[in-house]
Amino acid sequence: MGNMGNILLLAAEAVNSEMAEGAAEGGFSLNLDILETNLINLVILIGILFYFGRKVLTNILTERRSSIESVIQDAERRLREAQTSLATAQRQLTQAQQEAQRITQVAGENAQAAKEAILAQAILDVDRLKETAASDLNADLDKAISQLRQKVVAQALQKVEAQLKGGISADAQQILIASSIAQLGGEI
Repeated sequence: MGNMGNILLLAAEAVNSEMAEGAAEGGFSLNLDILETNLINLVILIGILFYFGRKVLTNILTERRSSIESVIQDAERRLREAQTSLATAQRQLTQAQQEAQRITQVAGENAQAAKEAILAQAILDVDRLKETAASDLNADLDKAISQLRQKVVAQALQKVEAQLKGGISADAQQILIASSIAQLGGEI
């Protein structure tokens, strides 16, 4: 690019000197003298610029094109990577949603099973409590009956003792002996 800059600088100086000469003569004028206007030098200069500038310009454009192509290829590569990442993320999201649905379903089933187990256990506990209460009630009833029998027996014994102390008449003794023998299975 350095050679190109030097050539352009020389061309600009040549054009400026021509314009300065035209302005010095009292205005702008067109000079058709080939030797005086350095037209040959300008043609050579433009030819050199075209010859060398074309290579430089071609190199610059080729480099620019290569850099643009590499940027486009990089962008396309990143696009493909992003699309791949998006597809992966969408698959993972779908899998996560399916897993969440499965977990929710399993949790519902587990909750229902736990509910049924708790209800069954509660029924068993109620039945066991009823049985315990019934057996306790039966034990209390047997105890009360036993106490009542003891009291009746004690009162009967007291009454018999009181009668025995008062004496038994001969007829009562005869009846008592006969009933005792009858109970034993014998005869008089």
